[in-house]
Amino acid sequence: MSPNPVQDTALAAPHAAEIVREYGPFAGAGSVAGVTHDGQRVWAATGAALVAFEPASGETTRTLDRPCDAGTAFDGTHLYQIAETRIDKIDPATGAVVASIPAPGNGNDSGLTWAEGSLWVGQYRDRKIHQIDPATGVVIRSIESNSFVTGVTWVDGDLWHGTWEGDESELRRIDPASGAVLDRLAMPPGTGVSGLESDGADLFYCGGGGSGKVRAVRRPKRAKA
Repeated sequence: MSPNPVQDTALAAPHAAEIVREYGPFAGAGSVAGVTHDGQRVWAATGAALVAFEPASGETTRTLDRPCDAGTAFDGTHLYQIAETRIDKIDPATGAVVASIPAPGNGNDSGLTWAEGSLWVGQYRDRKIHQIDPATGVVIRSIESNSFVTGVTWVDGDLWHGTWEGDESELRRIDPASGAVLDRLAMPPGTGVSGLESDGADLFYCGGGGSGKVRAVRRPKRAKA
């Protein structure tokens, strides 16, 4: 992979993101950082607690008192949560931390997702996404972006990440080999994306930062080669 950052040239115009529903703010929470989906519920990292809610009703069903100031992921069994300089592996049934690994950004990490047996960690100001070993935290490879990286998610073999700079925020599909931007969904002005996760089907769930909300955004369909 080229060590040179991806350039901002020839970016296609973005499509408007279709927000289909908003959730929150949640009781006792002033912000939302990471989000993930466990196949049934959405989990939102609210700083001092992970909150799980049913996407159909919006009802909060679980609260785990764990530090959670950035990205969240789910591997099919355990939750993973960035907490300052580490990533905690959490039993969702009990809230117990069963293991911890160092976060690659040493406290400057943003998004988190699980795919293909690895954790993928966004680095906001470094404009990178790291694939890391979930057992050790060792960086396997890095993908460069041309914008600040917030939440990250994989769905149907596609890599998406959130951006947020000033009053502007987007969801971007990028080429995982080159980092080239392939698709852009622009959020309404003032509607930031702090965390990002796909439900594996037609929706993205987006953490809304200081709004304290999670927003469901429709994933655009595209023809497969």
